[in-house]
Amino acid sequence: QVQLVESGGGLVQAGESLSLSCAASGSIFRFRTMGWYRQVPGSQRELVATITSGGGTAYADSVKGRFTISRDNAKTTVYLQMNSLKPEDTAVYYCNLGGGRLLTWGKGTLVTVSS
Repeated sequence: QVQLVESGGGLVQAGESLSLSCAASGSIFRFRTMGWYRQVPGSQRELVATITSGGGTAYADSVKGRFTISRDNAKTTVYLQMNSLKPEDTAVYYCNLGGGRLLTWGKGTLVTVSS
């Protein structure tokens, strides 16, 4: 069973940056599109960025130009560089496949952006 472990969250001020990591176990990682999601309590989980196995990327409008997703297939790790953070980016961030039948969710990592 593939396990997803997110890390790198924290408390920052608006305008600052954070870098998230997601380590995935299992060989499935190298061949699948991966995604970063986020969820605010009481709201649905939102897909914010995806990256294909070949490195193609896509972003939600709310993060376009500020967030960058990347991956290291050798390390089976996907990253999310978040710049110019805003208070509305505050959420628990998760990684998973970029679509289709998703894997079991990890615990996520909390990002809190103060104004």
